[in-house]
Amino acid sequence: MSLPQETIAAHHVDPAAFVVANTAVDSPPLVPEIKLRLASAMVPLWHLTEAELEATGQPPPYWAFAWAGGQAMARYLLDNPEIAAGKRVLDLGSGSGLVGIAALKCGATAVTAADTDRFAAAAAAINADLNGVTLDCTDNDLLDGPGLGWNLVVAGDVFFEQPMAGRMEAWLRHLAGAATVLIGDPGRTYLPKTGLVKRASFRVATSRELEDSDIRSTHVWQMMPNATH
Repeated sequence: MSLPQETIAAHHVDPAAFVVANTAVDSPPLVPEIKLRLASAMVPLWHLTEAELEATGQPPPYWAFAWAGGQAMARYLLDNPEIAAGKRVLDLGSGSGLVGIAALKCGATAVTAADTDRFAAAAAAINADLNGVTLDCTDNDLLDGPGLGWNLVVAGDVFFEQPMAGRMEAWLRHLAGAATVLIGDPGRTYLPKTGLVKRASFRVATSRELEDSDIRSTHVWQMMPNATH
């Protein structure tokens, strides 16, 4: 099952319309207090193949799912609101905006949700509105910039492919010299092997459509400025 090609093309120029048309409001299992527009078995987006999306010029809809690393990070913040309260926060690789929304619910003064997929930026803005908060959403690639101005940087499930993982690690280690950098990860292949301190662990219910098991053991790590720690 897939969306008709003309439907995809019609929505391609309007990411917000595409998000609304192809998702339903739901809550992630580990973070039931936050509502998101997500893909499910009841909406066609779930069944779109990566090849079909690529043919229409769209990246895979990572923004349409609440990945295990993001759920763990959001839960960790909500359980420990003092971590984000009063902070300027960057939600890097924000996808649905779940983690950024959690940070705002904890009292963050401002949150930038950054994802290079313009559909993710649209989804994050829509989801923030669903939860009565406002994200500053951008689809700019921040990894070549100085990364100044944030007290807390959060990243859920960003170490799943190379070469992006290498760029991500280098930039986050740079930021860790001046900000707290937290990573939510369920054991992705390219998670750095050194320079991380475990802060929390969660068992996250997942879908076999996305993962290789129904439950993923997922950790929140703090990244140190360099790998010698």
